[in-house]
Amino acid sequence: MRSSELRRREFITLVGAAAAARSLSARAEEPAGMRRIGVLIGGSDSSPQSIEGVAAFAKELAQRGWIEGRNVHIDYRWGNADIGRIKAFAKELVGMSPAVIVGATTPVIAALQNETKTTPIVFTVVSDPVGSGFVASLPRPGGNITGFINLESSLSGKWIEILKDVEPGIAHAALLYNPQTAPYFAYYLQPFEAAARSSAIEPIGSPVHGTGDIERVIAGIADKPNVGLAVMPDVFTGAEVNYQSIISLAGKYRIPTVYPYRYMVKPGGLICYGIDIIDLYRGAAVYADRILKGDKPADLPVQLPTKFELVVNLATAKALGIEIPSKLLSLADEVIE
Repeated sequence: MRSSELRRREFITLVGAAAAARSLSARAEEPAGMRRIGVLIGGSDSSPQSIEGVAAFAKELAQRGWIEGRNVHIDYRWGNADIGRIKAFAKELVGMSPAVIVGATTPVIAALQNETKTTPIVFTVVSDPVGSGFVASLPRPGGNITGFINLESSLSGKWIEILKDVEPGIAHAALLYNPQTAPYFAYYLQPFEAAARSSAIEPIGSPVHGTGDIERVIAGIADKPNVGLAVMPDVFTGAEVNYQSIISLAGKYRIPTVYPYRYMVKPGGLICYGIDIIDLYRGAAVYADRILKGDKPADLPVQLPTKFELVVNLATAKALGIEIPSKLLSLADEVIE
């Protein structure tokens, strides 16, 4: 696996983010007509999905005529799944008076909303913007916030179907989440529970409150016979140290597990059904461009995901003693041998 330092250098090469490290006091006077964009990512600057997402964002902006250092300056900040750090960077970015701020993950948008009711904000990788109080409705956001939803709540019912497919005798299904970083957990948990009960499966809400909780919770799940696990999308579960721990423990306790994103399956997760995160970052660039050209967030409808991915890791299935049904393999966008 590539080191964090190498990933960081790749990121700087891809998006020209070296300028983001400049402090406000040292910032040189910018050319006339230069626009400023703030970007606050809830995850880490060393995570592959964040690097690829921000690179896609910058590339889409460039294709629309916004070139870093020529007519736009982009300030990047990274929350590292730390609520305190996210709040501090939200305050800092709003204080820079950018033309628009792009934020990824629910805790980021909550922090930005607390700092400003006027600066335009475009969100991405957010689950329940209405329930979180970010927008009045999807077609008419109102206020200064709009953006792109990562997963619809109904997908958690699909995770139950997939668990049934890979483990036909499943009797219990757990949903793992961190309520501190995923206050929207009911958005996924309720349809997950309904889908489980309709299939005579016992649903188990499995909250964790930190990295140290993960093994205790998964070990508790493993005590139940014929159990499966689904992982809720969240800045906490999306942190590399946490999803790697989940993958390792799911293997240790031989629990079939469904993940929300492709990047969790590539290093050893069993299967995922979710969306293409990179596509959401491209969408955020489209909305940032429109706002820079005069559109208001209140007039830009919140967008639902349009690209979904099913990815299967056959090596993990073999290690777990699971035979993936041919119908799932035929539907898969990628099969990892």
